[in-house]
Amino acid sequence: MTRHDAALRRDIALANRILERTGLAGAFGHASARLAAPGQFLIPTRRSPGLADERALLALDTDGAIHAGDGQPNSESWIHARLYAARGDVRAVVHAHPPACVCLTQIGEPLRVVHNQGGPFADGVPEYAEIGLIRTRELGDRLAATLGGSIAVMMRGHGITTVAADVRTATVAALFLEESAALQLRMLAAAGGDARRVRAYSREEAARVADQLGASIVERAWEYYAAVAEARPLGATVGVVAPFLS
Repeated sequence: MTRHDAALRRDIALANRILERTGLAGAFGHASARLAAPGQFLIPTRRSPGLADERALLALDTDGAIHAGDGQPNSESWIHARLYAARGDVRAVVHAHPPACVCLTQIGEPLRVVHNQGGPFADGVPEYAEIGLIRTRELGDRLAATLGGSIAVMMRGHGITTVAADVRTATVAALFLEESAALQLRMLAAAGGDARRVRAYSREEAARVADQLGASIVERAWEYYAAVAEARPLGATVGVVAPFLS
């Protein structure tokens, strides 16, 4: 195993643990990264992301076949497989179930840019409106079509999926997306549910903070969330409806 492969495995496992420790996922959710081998990617076995282990990853391909590793893949591995098939620029995929994002989809509110870390989502976050899990190739393709060229997609009553050129950025994007949704919900509540009173950023204002997923910011955010993941015990956010609102 090369140093790069070992580092990639560590980042994938840590990304999954970050999702669980920060409340974006519990028993379910997963982060993956593309391998150098054509059409292949690494993803944890079928268990909570909070239990992800760099020594227990599966190498799958975009057709769902297992090429290396022991264990069963997650039933929604099709999310990853078909996004990698559709987007050659994508090298990492994160799928999680953050509560605030789910809430926004269920009250029919689109994500708005309401704080600086929302800047990367200024072009909007499309919504995959079909209810249910992505357990087939066809559904994975439909999700990929909804995502299009975006960096994130909201999934009604389900969660989110983010994509990026590396697993650290995809993970931080998921965290920023949930933070944005949580703040928007808080603002809506303070405004008595009147979305017109929420002072969302204009296109010009959002453009000033469009760099919030730049390398230096991702590095700093990753360092922090990695430390949080190491310090918090498994299940620390169980029972907390929306950690970013607490």
